[in-house]
Amino acid sequence: MKDSSKVGVGVIGTGRIGTVHIKHLCQNIPNAEVLSICSLDTKIAKTLSERYYIPQITTHFNQLLDNSEIDAVVVASSTDTHIEICQAAANARKHIFCEKPIALELKAIDDTLSVVKESGVKLQVGFNRRFDVNFLRLQELIRKGEIGVPHILRITSRDPSPPPIEYLKVSGGIFLDMTIHDFDMARFLIGDEIDEIYAVGNVNIDPEIGQVGDFDTAVITLRFKNGILGTIDNSRQAVYGYDQRVEVFGSKGMVSVGNSVPDTITSTLKNGSITSLPQHFFIERYKQAYLLEMESFIQSIIVDTKPKVTGKDGKIPIQIGYAALKSIEENRPVSLSEIQ
Repeated sequence: MKDSSKVGVGVIGTGRIGTVHIKHLCQNIPNAEVLSICSLDTKIAKTLSERYYIPQITTHFNQLLDNSEIDAVVVASSTDTHIEICQAAANARKHIFCEKPIALELKAIDDTLSVVKESGVKLQVGFNRRFDVNFLRLQELIRKGEIGVPHILRITSRDPSPPPIEYLKVSGGIFLDMTIHDFDMARFLIGDEIDEIYAVGNVNIDPEIGQVGDFDTAVITLRFKNGILGTIDNSRQAVYGYDQRVEVFGSKGMVSVGNSVPDTITSTLKNGSITSLPQHFFIERYKQAYLLEMESFIQSIIVDTKPKVTGKDGKIPIQIGYAALKSIEENRPVSLSEIQ
């Protein structure tokens, strides 16, 4: 029987992110209790169930939603399932944590947000970078006016290697899959909406990426409504690791966040100095952020507050992504008001 002092949670999806969330919920968040996991991979589900003493395993999310002791669900399944699951969860009066994106179609997102609003449940979208302690501190310094009036935002985001081609075929492309995090970070740090976007993209790494209609290299310029300018540069392959850097320049100075590294040791030898490469990928780089975002979600349920990353926050980066695609197609700056 569920502990009445805890939030009963069901997790849907047992891939990399789903497994991370299950681990944190079971080991690091005492106010949560995972009561069920839903997965098509019954072998992995059984292993997780035994490891973390989770009482129920299902292969269909409706079985999980029928569990009256579950208060909230974590949707970490494939993108194409998010809409159906989120709407069903809302109708079942379960609070929802949904990994990005809610959907790849704006109308589908709008429909889901409408169902969520009508049901009265909470929805938090999984933009984990907002919970990274470095970016949180950067945002705080900007808000306090440490650099005066911000003028320029620069975001560098580069993966260590491209995802499989089969994944790229259904991902929505670089802007809706990868850059979506950077679009969200831009809004988060500047605290204003993007008014206009201009994007260029190329295939510099793998011709197969171009053959499926995507890019592996991109540069995007942003104009915010308040006049701040921004740039984002993306690459699907940085041979030295996961490259995640941000800089904000203002009238009184500049603040920046560099890469996270496994250690800060520098070896200085006769041929030069050697330091550690950046952490390999997002699981390592944002390990703490994944924990903090889930803690925030559970806390919003306990104290009945608005989640820190809302459904609106989930929709707008998708809208920006479509503006970037339109910009490339038409070779011009695109206003966000053109994308509805």
